[in-house]
Amino acid sequence: MALPFLPSDAGLIGLQAAVVAAPRIAPGVERLKRLTGRGWALIPLASIVIVVFAIRYVSDTATGLTYLALVAVPILAAGALGWAARGARPVAALGAVVLFAIAWTWRTSLPGEAAAAILAALSCVTLGVLLAAVTPPVWLKLGIVLMAAADTWLVVTDLLQAPNATLVAAAPGGGLPQLQSEVFGSVSLGYGDLFVAALLGAVLVADRRRQREAALLTFVLAAAFDLLFLAVSELPATVPVALALLVEECWHRYSSRRSRLSAEVAATG
Repeated sequence: MALPFLPSDAGLIGLQAAVVAAPRIAPGVERLKRLTGRGWALIPLASIVIVVFAIRYVSDTATGLTYLALVAVPILAAGALGWAARGARPVAALGAVVLFAIAWTWRTSLPGEAAAAILAALSCVTLGVLLAAVTPPVWLKLGIVLMAAADTWLVVTDLLQAPNATLVAAAPGGGLPQLQSEVFGSVSLGYGDLFVAALLGAVLVADRRRQREAALLTFVLAAAFDLLFLAVSELPATVPVALALLVEECWHRYSSRRSRLSAEVAATG
């Protein structure tokens, strides 16, 4: 029996929020600082626009991405469990093997779908930590907003639906699991929707409180945003993440300004 929409959607929203909370300041990541540049901020935007148009106009792109995900996602997920995620331990990287085995063995069941989605989420954590290490924070935040804007444009103009359906339907041979997009019950989530969540968590990683607030905001805003499913069949799931970033940034600036004013008043009093 298929899992109904509400628990399916809640599961993936919870996973997206958890990805925001997951990144940490990974040991040795400062070595990547010499590669820092503003150009890296274009990767989030390119990751959605280029992929969509490549699937539309270049044959077998979806199949190629399926096999790329099959190889890269477990490796990157192991990187998160052993290095990039909060609570990571080297031995925990073996958990990626267990998750892959579950995703493969029970690929048509809820446990298999859950394992595949968690693998994808963990792989995004590693990518988010790496990209945040080489991208100035202000520019990476801009990249998150631009990615959400592009996602919205693609959905509104009906340019995303067909390529997304093609990517979701693509499958590797041998009954291997599909890791290029996340399906849980009756709801699907794009890989980019988890990737953008990892970027938000990674760009706020230096302040644990702000990172947790952003994760909670992502969950609340995504739950409210998904009420639009009552009227439409597809939504840009990157939008709640970008909104969480904007709300958190505005609140942080307001709180900082208020604290400075309070300090000035106390000093002059």
